[in-house]
This record gives sequence, structure tokens and C-alpha cells, in this order.
Amino acid sequence: MTIRSARPDDAEFIAQTILSSQRGYRPRGWFDVALALPDAQCRDFVARIAVARAVSMWHVSQFLVAEVDGKPAAALCALPAAGTGPAAWRAIEEVAFATGLATIELEAIRRRGTYTRTCWVQGGEGDWMIEHVATDPASRGRGLVQALIAHALDKGRAAGFTRATISFLIGNEPAERAYAKAGFVFAEEKRDPAFETIIGAPGFRMFARTI
Repeated sequence: MTIRSARPDDAEFIAQTILSSQRGYRPRGWFDVALALPDAQCRDFVARIAVARAVSMWHVSQFLVAEVDGKPAAALCALPAAGTGPAAWRAIEEVAFATGLATIELEAIRRRGTYTRTCWVQGGEGDWMIEHVATDPASRGRGLVQALIAHALDKGRAAGFTRATISFLIGNEPAERAYAKAGFVFAEEKRDPAFETIIGAPGFRMFARTI
């Protein structure tokens, strides 16, 4: 196993990582709902975001990749929590315009994506945020997530951060166990019936730890 920074040629793997992590144990995640596109088109859109000029939490530069036998097998993103929302929307706008989406379609993406606002929890302005953690199913059980988290925490510590956070769907027990094993503890959760109607999970839970 090798841990390295993601590269532009990892865009498709990073896109699948983002989609898998957002879905968690449910069939749909944020991009599935907001974009309302078939799976292949959704992956293509997210892969474009991963290499867009606008650097967001979905950009390859924010990801660490675990390779097994020279092939990407797991990944996560780790970055300062501050400003992640506006940066994410700039990346969506860039790709939407580049792919010829009309303004009305872009506004529809924004409208459909608002369903998470009532229950999304993430780190505060001074936190180091770890998100979008996923492993290729064929590579599970090899300790890749623990190795990635350890590298992500080292990266945050080196950048001067003292607290790291990680969020996941309430009910995602494998994720909760993995993060607890990495030293994270419960910090906050938010629930919303409307969110549960759309996704099938009650809301989001956030864990935190000192670094």
C-alpha cells in the first residue's frame, strides 16, 4: 500500500469516491439528487469538477489516495473547513457552463441541492475537515481508511490545525466504527424528516478529535 496525493489522472476515481461517500449506505447522495442525471453522466460531471479551475473540496488537489499494487483503492479529502461552501458552488457553476447547461438548469441544481441545509453538519471555521472517505469494495478490510485518516491528520497538524472533524449519514455504522477507531468521538448531529424522505437516512452526524 502507498499513500499519495491525488493527481488529475485520478479524476474518475475521485468522482466515484465522492459519489460513493455521499451515498453511504443509501442509493443516492447529494450529487445524485442535485444533478438529477443518470449515473454515468453524474460521474462525468463530478470528474470534471475534480479537475476544474475552481478549487473546491471536490478537487483532486484536496485528496489523498491509497494505492494497492499500483492502483487507486481508497481515497479521502482533507482541507480547512472554512469557505468550502462557496468554493463548491463556483466549481459547479464552472462545469455547468462548460458543458452547456442553461442558467435555468443551473438554478434547478441549486434548488434540488438545498435539501441538506437543515441537517448538514461540518467543522467550524478553524477546523481541519476530512470528508468523502471511500474504499473500492474489492480492497476493503486492508486498513486503507485508517492509513488515509492518519496521513490526513498529519497533514492538518502540519498546517497548524488542532481539531479535525468528519461527517457521515446517521445510520452508516461501518463509517462510524472506522472513525471511532481513528480516535474521533461524537460532536453533533442534525435530523430532518424532509431529508429522510429524500435519502432514507435521518440526517448527519459529525465526529471530532484533537490533532
